Amino acid sequence: MAGTPLTELNRPLGQDRPVRQGSAWAQRLGLAGAGVIGLALVGLVLVLALRRDPDGGEPMATALINKTVATKPEIAQAPAAPPAAQETARPQSSARQLESEAGVTVVRPGAEAPGAIVITVPDSGEVKLAAAPDSRLVERSRFGLLPKVGPDGATPAQIYARPLGPAPATKPAGRIALLVGGLGISQNGTAEAIAKLPGPVSLGFAPYGTELERSVQRARSGGHEVFLQVPMEPFDYPDNDPGPQTLLAGPKAAENIDRLHWLLGRFTGYVGIVNFLGGRLTADEAALSPILREIAGRGLMVVDDGSSARSLLAPSAIKAQIPTLKVDRVIDGVTRADAIDQELQKLEALARERGVAVGAATALPVSVERIVRWAATLEAKGIAIVPVSAARGFRNPSTTGALR
Repeated sequence: MAGTPLTELNRPLGQDRPVRQGSAWAQRLGLAGAGVIGLALVGLVLVLALRRDPDGGEPMATALINKTVATKPEIAQAPAAPPAAQETARPQSSARQLESEAGVTVVRPGAEAPGAIVITVPDSGEVKLAAAPDSRLVERSRFGLLPKVGPDGATPAQIYARPLGPAPATKPAGRIALLVGGLGISQNGTAEAIAKLPGPVSLGFAPYGTELERSVQRARSGGHEVFLQVPMEPFDYPDNDPGPQTLLAGPKAAENIDRLHWLLGRFTGYVGIVNFLGGRLTADEAALSPILREIAGRGLMVVDDGSSARSLLAPSAIKAQIPTLKVDRVIDGVTRADAIDQELQKLEALARERGVAVGAATALPVSVERIVRWAATLEAKGIAIVPVSAARGFRNPSTTGALR
């Protein structure tokens, strides 16, 4: 087959390809490029051979760990910050600011407590009030839960009162009962009075406002016994209107029991009632009598707030055999700090004379602030604050007044 011409079928592959020719520069560049690629592959192999990556290419992060030597095996102490850093981290606070934030009252030597520093810490809650409402002492009505005498004879005046607690080591030179009213309307003012006033101070709640039950329970949890302030008709009614469901004298007195039930159902846990205004009603014994019979049947105490010289509330309540007392002094009739301080001093003198004195105030910021500062000085003076419910038991037998 030597003479057989080669065809596409029997010609050896690649023998008839034409030689591709280019310039010398192209040939040299091609050889150089091949050499560079070869060197790169060799270098990569050497790098991989000499450096072994234990993480297999996974992401890594480097963190600096400081070791702290502990003085005890279980407690590691952090290094103390330099004084300059400490000052930067914690801003300077004055002593009075710290006292205010902690709720502690400090009276330093001066006119109020000569030669003594008196520190009053907020009531820690050792004296606990009975839980309210007590199922024995309530009845359901269309106005809510109304107080009543229990089947065992227990009364709200007894059960809901603040206990006196342990007797003092020495007999006080006098005792003062304070009733601060007007709570329940302003939530901020109410919360401030509850938090700042000493636990033995009794609190009076108006029957209006929102979240009354919650505010009353907060007050009782803080050790304060509470009273219901009942709006009564003043002489200038209706120009001076105490509020909805006011108890009235005259022809509309027939509606008073229904109005009273609405008021009594506003919240639970109160020891008794105290009048709010009421100059006209409290001077009308005929209008008072059915109201007081209703209150007597429900086991409540009655407090005359002392705002009207013509009031028959206290003597009429005594006739109805209701536990009763009358306020001796209203301490913030003039709402200036100096005037309030003077009234508190007069209350002290009355307490020394009679054995116990009863004061009333409204929960105005200035009144609360002056009472708190004044209360901090009483221990050094030998005077104790007692709940209003307990004041009846401390009046000297030789004195007179509506304390029965």
